Amino acid sequence: MKKQVGIEALAIAVPRRYVDIAELAQARGVDPAKYTAGLGAKEMAVPDPGEDSVALAATAASRLIQEQGVDPSRIGMLVVGTETGVDHAKPVASHVQGLLKLPRSMRTFDAQHACYGGTAGLMAASEWIASGAAAGRSAIVVCSDIARYGLNTPGEPTQGGGAVALLVSEQPDLLALDVGLNGACTIDVYDFWRPSGRREALVDGHYSISCYLDALSGAYRGWRERALAHEVVRWGDSLPSEQLARILYHVPFCKMARKAHTQLRLCDLEAAPATQNATAAEREEAAKSTASYDAQVASSLSVNARIGNVYTASLYLALTGLMSAEAAQLAGKRIGLLSYGSGCCSEFYSGVVGANAAQRIAKANVEGVLARRERVSVAEYERIMNLASDAPEQLTPAPGEFRLKEIRDHRRAYVGG
Repeated sequence: MKKQVGIEALAIAVPRRYVDIAELAQARGVDPAKYTAGLGAKEMAVPDPGEDSVALAATAASRLIQEQGVDPSRIGMLVVGTETGVDHAKPVASHVQGLLKLPRSMRTFDAQHACYGGTAGLMAASEWIASGAAAGRSAIVVCSDIARYGLNTPGEPTQGGGAVALLVSEQPDLLALDVGLNGACTIDVYDFWRPSGRREALVDGHYSISCYLDALSGAYRGWRERALAHEVVRWGDSLPSEQLARILYHVPFCKMARKAHTQLRLCDLEAAPATQNATAAEREEAAKSTASYDAQVASSLSVNARIGNVYTASLYLALTGLMSAEAAQLAGKRIGLLSYGSGCCSEFYSGVVGANAAQRIAKANVEGVLARRERVSVAEYERIMNLASDAPEQLTPAPGEFRLKEIRDHRRAYVGG
C-alpha cells in the first residue's frame, strides 16, 4: 500500500498591529472601493522591525509544536521558505532551530524563489518522507515573509507580513498530497525582484500578472496530464478543474485569485472536446464564470483579506482560510493548489482533505490569533514604516511569541518564546 504523505497540521503568526485598508485609502485620497473591491482587501498587517522573518517564523513554528502536540525529537527536517531573509549565508531556519531548541540531528535550510519558496520546501519535505529516507520522521516547513513596497507607492495597499508553519508527515490529517501528480513551469523573467541591500521590492505590476497567468497555464496543464493519466480526473460532462472541490491560488492580492481562476478554466475550455468548436470569445466568456469562482475559490480568501500579501505564505494563508471555513464539509474531497513565484516558477498540485482536518485547524485558533491584533491609525502605521530596520522597538513579546531585540556586530539577538 502506497504511504500517505502530506500536511498534518498548521499554525500561523501575524504582526501585532494592522491598519484598516479603507482608512488608508482615504488618507491617500483614493476611493476606498479601489482597495476594498478592486483589490479585495479589508486590513493590512503592519510589521515593525522587531517582527522580522525570523521572529514570525519562530512564533509560527512554536505555536505549531505547542498547539498540535508535536514531539520535537521526531522532527528530522526544518525548512523555511522566504524571500525576506536576514542574512545572505545564515538561514532563517538555523535561527528557528536555535530559538525553539530543536534537535541537532536534523536537516535545516532555507528555500528561496520569490513567493514559490515555501512550496519548494513543502515538496522537498514531502518527497523526502515519501522516498522513505525520513525513516518515519516528520518535517516542519515554515513560510515567513514581509511584503514591503513603501509609503505612497502603487504597491502600498498590497503590503503585509506573517508566517504559516506546516507539519509534514505520514499522518496527513489536514491534506494528503497526490505525490507525483505535480505540474511545474519555469520561465526566466524580470517581473519582480529585490536587489541586495533594498528593503522594498521592485515590481512591474502588469507584466507580473501576465507572467503569473502564463506560468499557471503551464503548471496546470502539466498536472492535468498526469491527473488524467492516473484517472484522478477525466474529460466528461464537467471540466477536469471542475472535478476539484476547491482550488487555492497564490494571492498577492485577493482579486488575483479571480484572474487566476479564469485563466485556469480557459486552459480546460481550450482543450475540452465539447468546446473546441466554440469561438475564442465564447470560451473566454465561459471562463469568467462567477458561479465557478464562488463555488471553488471565494471561501479561501478571508484570512488573506485581513493580512495582505505574505509572499511565500500567501497560498498557505488561503489554505488556512479554506480549512477554517469548510474543513468538515471537505473531508475526503480533492482540492487543487497553485503556487507562483516571480522570476519565475509555478507549481500546481492537489491533495485530499483529511477526515481530521476540522479538529486540526480548530487547534490553530486562527480567529483568536487575528483577534489579538491592535488596529492602528494611518499616522501610527507611517511612523512604524519609517523605523530603521536595525532599530527594533523594545516591546515585550506576548507569551509564545518572538521578537528581534538587537543587532550587534551583525549578530541578531531575539527574545521571547
